[in-house]
Amino acid sequence: MAEDRSGQPARRETRFERADRNFSELLQELRVTQTGVQILFAFLLTLAFTPRFPSLDTLQRVTYVTTLLLAVLAAALFTAPAALHRSLFQQHAKPQIVRWSSDLARAGMVVLALALTGSVLLVVDVTLGRVGGFLAGAGTLLVCVGLWGALPRVVRRELVPARAAASAVNMPEDADDDEGMDDDEDEDDDEDEGIGRSEDVRPAERRRPSADIGSSEGVRSSAERREG
Repeated sequence: MAEDRSGQPARRETRFERADRNFSELLQELRVTQTGVQILFAFLLTLAFTPRFPSLDTLQRVTYVTTLLLAVLAAALFTAPAALHRSLFQQHAKPQIVRWSSDLARAGMVVLALALTGSVLLVVDVTLGRVGGFLAGAGTLLVCVGLWGALPRVVRRELVPARAAASAVNMPEDADDDEGMDDDEDEDDDEDEGIGRSEDVRPAERRRPSADIGSSEGVRSSAERREG
């Protein structure tokens, strides 16, 4: 039986069916990330119309503009798969759409991490000071990198022993199945030989009564001749 990368039995699906399933899963992921981007973008837009915004210094304004542009770029990257799918609708390009959409989603996650870092840096800088803002921004970036980048790599490393164990478990089972098939074939051969032998014996057994009857009739005729 065919297996996928995780060592589990592969799904019986065509290339386009797999692409449809992968694209559906990708859309579910994008719905989650788009919600965060929309909230962040709305917050940054309203921030420019607050009474305290004119009192921001140059670094804070630069941080604000940079973060706003990063939020716009993240929103564009996360909505690009939908536009790509609509532009190539009924073009039999679903595998290519899935591959490009996955790359766009990865880029969007990187940009979103930078946008979150800039937002936290700006807010904490305004409320607590420059040092606190940089520390909070660095902590936010580390959390995003750890959860979105390092954690998948750790899980991927854990899959390697699982694949090896799965392959080791499946190999003896396959060997036992092969041995069982060989035994069944041997038994079938023995049965066929037994049937052939029985068929060879049956005609001989059937011939014996006729031979005995012929010999007894010969003895009777010779005895009648002698008496006569």
